[in-house]
Amino acid sequence: MSKIQVPDWIPIFPLPNVVFFPKTYLPLHIFEPRYCQMIDEALAADRMIGMVLLKEGWEEEYDRDPDIYEIGSLGRIVRSQRLDDGKYDIILYGLKRFSVRDQKFEKPYRQGKVEILTEPAAQPLPSLLKQNLVELLTQFYHKLDGGEEMQSILELGLEDDALISTLAVGFPFTVVEKQFLLEAETLYRRGRRLADLIQLRLHAIPGGKENDVES
Repeated sequence: MSKIQVPDWIPIFPLPNVVFFPKTYLPLHIFEPRYCQMIDEALAADRMIGMVLLKEGWEEEYDRDPDIYEIGSLGRIVRSQRLDDGKYDIILYGLKRFSVRDQKFEKPYRQGKVEILTEPAAQPLPSLLKQNLVELLTQFYHKLDGGEEMQSILELGLEDDALISTLAVGFPFTVVEKQFLLEAETLYRRGRRLADLIQLRLHAIPGGKENDVES
């Protein structure tokens, strides 16, 4: 991907239940007037939106710009449909992780000055780590209904960074656990964190066997 030109200030869309990853798609239904305005203005400009996770306790401060996690992901609107009532259905594609360096609240929605987080050139995951992930995923979903859907992700032939992001989105982690994955500085660390979280969940399944696969 060529270098992404990011405006000085981007719209920030904070949600309490979504962690967005690069190289994944995110469908969203936009219904609050302030965020419908955000979509109007993004579509008229560079189509970019920054997705971030709201911190715990956001409920009491929702209308007064509650605290957010610093690390989020930049998305580009790749599809949009404006509904008759002015609401939107959109699809975002994840571009890059970022760190929020500053915020301003001059518009009805939050804006952020962000720094794109660069990572070392993507290297293939070590074969042992990838094998570990496959084995952990297979063990986990043999114990749960619907495991075939997640296992089918392994058959898509995704590049390793897209694979890790897709698994992180699809796996039933908490949003805080997903944020922990997003904040990993490299693909390798993200893969290791993913393996660790799957293993913890595997051990927590009633009747689950200890997993001693080396990582």
